[in-house]
Amino acid sequence: MLPRMMKVLEEAIAKVKTLSEERQALAAEVLEHIAATEAGVFHVPDEHCSAVLEGLEQAKRGEFADDKTVERVLRKPWA
Repeated sequence: MLPRMMKVLEEAIAKVKTLSEERQALAAEVLEHIAATEAGVFHVPDEHCSAVLEGLEQAKRGEFADDKTVERVLRKPWA
């Protein structure tokens, strides 16, 4: 990793350490997924599998969220 990128990563990690425990866990999960994807592997956590499978079934049936719902979710604060 380039020295500049290492500094950016270290600064980001320092910021994450100031977040709530829940947000830190989310950040760790995201980083783990990024690292796994880089290796060509993406593992859906067991606790998420049923939701993923249900979403795929909904997509097969053509059931998608309307624009208003998507907009509301995107505007929702993640804190």
